[in-house]
Amino acid sequence: MKTRRSFLRDTGALTLGSFILPQLSQATSLFSPLASRPVGLQLFTLFRPMSEDPKGTLEKVAAIGYKEVESAFSLKGGYYGYTAKEFKKVVEGLGMKWRGHHAGGAPFRPRPTPPASMTGTAGGGPAAGGQRPAMDFSKMPPMLNLRDNYQELVDQAAEGGLSYLVCASTPVATVDEIQKSIEVFQKTGEACKKAGIGFAYHNHATEFDPVEGGKTPYELILSQTDKDLVKMELDLAWAVKAGKDPVKLFAEHPGRFPLWHIKDIKSDLKTITEVGNGVVNFKRAFAAAKTAGLKYFFVEQDMAAQPFESITTSYTYLKNLQA
Repeated sequence: MKTRRSFLRDTGALTLGSFILPQLSQATSLFSPLASRPVGLQLFTLFRPMSEDPKGTLEKVAAIGYKEVESAFSLKGGYYGYTAKEFKKVVEGLGMKWRGHHAGGAPFRPRPTPPASMTGTAGGGPAAGGQRPAMDFSKMPPMLNLRDNYQELVDQAAEGGLSYLVCASTPVATVDEIQKSIEVFQKTGEACKKAGIGFAYHNHATEFDPVEGGKTPYELILSQTDKDLVKMELDLAWAVKAGKDPVKLFAEHPGRFPLWHIKDIKSDLKTITEVGNGVVNFKRAFAAAKTAGLKYFFVEQDMAAQPFESITTSYTYLKNLQA
């Protein structure tokens, strides 16, 4: 059986045709689903500045024009050193909405990272912009995770008025790991529903690698979880890296993708880059927004070397699509 890696090598990694390499001749009317939506940002893109000066960083994010944010872990712990209620107040005081939060599916502690090889969230490749500064996570407070702390995380998400609690990543290397993760997702989804919020799972590229039996973790998660309790936050770049067409996924599972990560990747399918500087066809994706069930989307560039320049470039590209 061909692995994803050998398939991409043998075919030159450019088999998605209609999805990668943007179709610039498509009619502008196709992109109207983007025009009415505020542009959001996943704050992991600004990991270091959010850990050092969260309020000052959020002020810069708002000044660029972003209207919604999705949070992640930080060196300060909790919600960048705030409680959920406090962080909501800071975000809304700057004219933005806090829509979602990323939590780990199982216990996880980041390791110290060398400056040139850091890959951001799991399953990625090097980011654009060269070296990133090394970071020491040794003094970071312990992180809550869905396996052990799902109810506490749900309660905090509800306290912060979030729309979605999102599993950022979870062990999926074996069928046993996948089944345990599915159990966690079901419990978390049920708790979220009771709290009046949604639950979603965020992918990387590895979820599309076959495991024992030939199925992929993504297929198993989609087929073995309640579609009303467990939604998906599709990371478009990781899906493209894995050889998947996001629009086909939307058609196969309509309404299952209320959240997207708007991330781009260069033609080598390794290098993450600013939105519009790679091969992901965002125009075609947004044309299928209704089928996907899209509610919110967030720019992400996995701890970019020049984060403010990067998120400005990505924001400008998306606003030009809206024009």
